[in-house]
Amino acid sequence: QVQLQESGGGSVQSGGSLRLRCAASGYTFRPYCMGWFRQAPGKEREGVAVIDMNGRTNYTDSVKGRFSISQDISSYVAYLQMNSLKPDDTAVYYCATGPREWYECRTGQGYRFWGQGTQVTVSH
Repeated sequence: QVQLQESGGGSVQSGGSLRLRCAASGYTFRPYCMGWFRQAPGKEREGVAVIDMNGRTNYTDSVKGRFSISQDISSYVAYLQMNSLKPDDTAVYYCATGPREWYECRTGQGYRFWGQGTQVTVSH
């Protein structure tokens, strides 16, 4: 049973930084892709950043240049470094995995396993 656990959320002022961590367990093989998603109140869930096992990354336009996704493959941990945070970044952030090839990874398809989410709140 694959399980994902996020941590690192919190409340910061605009311009601040946070680093989210996602630990995956229950895998018998290295996951191909890990992604970060977010959902703000009243809005649909959106993809934020993804990374594949080769280190290839993709970001949604609104976070490019501010967020950075990375991973520790040996320990099945993914990180999301969030800098220059804005109030519009306020949301529950989820990590997820499941895709087995790059197209699915990049386009948000095939994510079968999800964490419980961690709240990120950015104030003015």
